[in-house]
Amino acid sequence: MNLKIASFLVLITLPVAAIAGLFGDDKTPDQQRAEIGQMRDKTLTRLYREQSDTKAEIARAVGYAVLDNTGVHVLVVSGGFGHGIAHDNKSGKETYMKMYTAGAGPGLGIKDYRVIFVFQTRDKFDKFLNEGWGAEGQADAAATTGEKGGGRSGAVSIPDGVSIYQLTEKGLALQLTIQGTKYSRNDELN
Repeated sequence: MNLKIASFLVLITLPVAAIAGLFGDDKTPDQQRAEIGQMRDKTLTRLYREQSDTKAEIARAVGYAVLDNTGVHVLVVSGGFGHGIAHDNKSGKETYMKMYTAGAGPGLGIKDYRVIFVFQTRDKFDKFLNEGWGAEGQADAAATTGEKGGGRSGAVSIPDGVSIYQLTEKGLALQLTIQGTKYSRNDELN
């Protein structure tokens, strides 16, 4: 029984420590903003390379958001968090965002991924910025190794004028979860 508890603690502690190192208290807000900007640029470059039509879609959009997330899934509990940036194509204004996930369902693994939202309507973009966004439900299998991610989910077109793309960076996860994700402004960085 003690081995199970120790394994559980290791599986939870290591990813949390890694995430804390990425956006820990030792970095200034300017350093965090710079890292988020670099993550956004790399993510969009990869998205445009893998799905070239997205470049025109994003250019025509009212705005877009790019967020990273590192998630951990141990047995029947999952969770994660990340940071990102939303860009208003008309004004050029950028808003820093954060995201949290929590869920339940069978699975095991660690997954590092990027989520790209493309907003075709002003009201959906403004609602995302001002009220946040909640989403539920996820079922996927992703296996990647090394420096390049091999998993990718295509766009999900939501009838209300938002497209969502997901790119897996690296990790290994096999999960079937009911998971809630909350996106909101990062008041510490705005």
